Amino acid sequence: MIDLLPIKTEDVAEIKNWPVYDDGFAQMDYAMREQGWLDEFWHRPDTWIYVAKFNQQIVGFSLLGSMPEGKTEFRIAIHPHWTGKGLGKRVTIAALKAGLGQFNLDQIHLIVRRTNHRTAKLYKNLGFSTIGESNHIIQGKSIEFTDMVMTKENFYNLHPEED
Repeated sequence: MIDLLPIKTEDVAEIKNWPVYDDGFAQMDYAMREQGWLDEFWHRPDTWIYVAKFNQQIVGFSLLGSMPEGKTEFRIAIHPHWTGKGLGKRVTIAALKAGLGQFNLDQIHLIVRRTNHRTAKLYKNLGFSTIGESNHIIQGKSIEFTDMVMTKENFYNLHPEED
């Protein structure tokens, strides 16, 4: 079972010391380091950051952050030693359940790199809908993304056991 718990200061230090990603996730390594996602979102209002624990070990983290126009953005990172073991799906469902249920959000947005086919497939299988494409500057490089959204209605229609 995955436990999703509010992040603590000591958790941030542990995450920043995770080993480096390799293979298909190497481009995401910056997200866990200094000036990465945790530093970017740590003090942002209306942002919820959680660690995902499995057997008392931090295996990932997720965040839900407010965006303009009342939208909420979702991000997730899985410990490099735990990728490819199904935890991304479990952590994503737990985070969506928190955001759409506990925080009563109507929809949650995300962007996924167009080259990250495995993760895009996961999001589609969970019920995210593609709503467009965008380009963002990440570490000085222009990166192409697919923009996706999960509505509360769609989530609970596809995952009634999460109600």
